[in-house]
Amino acid sequence: MNLYRIVLPVCLMLGACVPSLTPETPTRAFTATNESALPPMKTFSAPRPDRVRQSNRDIARDFLDLTFQLESGRNLPVLTRFEGPISVRVTGNAPVSLSMDLNRVLHRLRSEAGMKIAQTNGETANITIQAVPRSAIRKALPQAACFVVPNITQLSQYASARRTPRTDWGRLRTREQMAIFVPADAAPQEVRDCLHEELAQALGPLNDLYRLPDSVFNDDNVHTVLTGYDMLILRLMYAPELRSGMTRRQVAEVLPALLTRMNPAGEGMAPRRLPTTPRAWVKSIQSALGPGTGPMERRAAAREALSIATVMGWQDHRRAFSLYAMGRLTQPYDPAAAQTYFTQADAIYARTPHTELHRAYVASQMAAFSLSQGDADRTIALVSPHLTTAARHENAALLSTLMLLRAEALDLSGRGVEGRAVRLDSLGWARYGFGADWAVRAKLREIGSLSPLKGRNGRI
Repeated sequence: MNLYRIVLPVCLMLGACVPSLTPETPTRAFTATNESALPPMKTFSAPRPDRVRQSNRDIARDFLDLTFQLESGRNLPVLTRFEGPISVRVTGNAPVSLSMDLNRVLHRLRSEAGMKIAQTNGETANITIQAVPRSAIRKALPQAACFVVPNITQLSQYASARRTPRTDWGRLRTREQMAIFVPADAAPQEVRDCLHEELAQALGPLNDLYRLPDSVFNDDNVHTVLTGYDMLILRLMYAPELRSGMTRRQVAEVLPALLTRMNPAGEGMAPRRLPTTPRAWVKSIQSALGPGTGPMERRAAAREALSIATVMGWQDHRRAFSLYAMGRLTQPYDPAAAQTYFTQADAIYARTPHTELHRAYVASQMAAFSLSQGDADRTIALVSPHLTTAARHENAALLSTLMLLRAEALDLSGRGVEGRAVRLDSLGWARYGFGADWAVRAKLREIGSLSPLKGRNGRI
């Protein structure tokens, strides 16, 4: 998650990336309005996080690396956290969906992580969530969708406090005050994602690890809603046996007993001991998928990331992610070759634990190509197994995309009545995932154009 949530121009799914200035391209820009010709927006009900299925020895290693290092590689001298009950307030022009999603995540933090955390209207709240225009966030941090800063309460304070000891995470010895800045004019899902990711950092670890397959503490942005693993990490963070000021060695001594109590199933599991991710691979992935580089440079960086993964002998989700990146960057000029990368990525994900959501993203790309080739049956077979996965992980943008692909494939196979029903059902999820009516309609046109009945370009 770094110190802010980065907007990736080449993302896991079109429509979940950098906003465009043209209304023909779906983005997360959201116009707050109570009137819409589309069906009502759908929202998720009870959370269904996956249970933790890792060895306690792996979790202990992860916790220490997450907690005692910044993503830059800088070591942190001591553990820091809030001591005592935590209060959260919302300021600014917050969209209606923010309140709903904040209530849900706070409830999860209390029930799953055992934290004493509640919303308040008081100005002395420990965490202030300020909803501001997207343009204000970009003025402060051009590559950020949202971000969190210690020891301030409003965005107007950031410019003068930036790069001073006041906002230096490495100088903290305990946490008392945090500010989270989220875009008030974004789609509901983006606001929700920001809440989860930035709250997780405000409360817990400051590092991200690409070796984690099922966590928001990973810059691949596959998971954007706090997982069962993340809740265990936060529960450990606020265990009574720990406190601000403890060193890495002191925490390491306490962790085994804590994990035995909190995750007894992890005691008998063999550790995977995934190797540390080298900085060269991280840099290559960031260059391939991050802002500020051209198409040729992106492809070169993706090839370098895949080369590093190959030399390292990885057969885990990081190698699959390297292949996925190659597929996304190859797709615009050689869709058929991109399918080879996607197929290889899916094969690795299929035999890697905790990567069901990763496979759903890959499936959306493979299904788009098969639809463009007129293969309705294969398109349906690709997307159908992943609809429940997208719903379980509360990813409305992905869920609606998969449903729209299925609808087009049903039309193509002569099952138009079914297709119209699926398409109509998808629109409520699209409103949560993409926001404004024009963005939802642009997504409809985009996926519709894949069908040989309407158009052909083979990519989403």
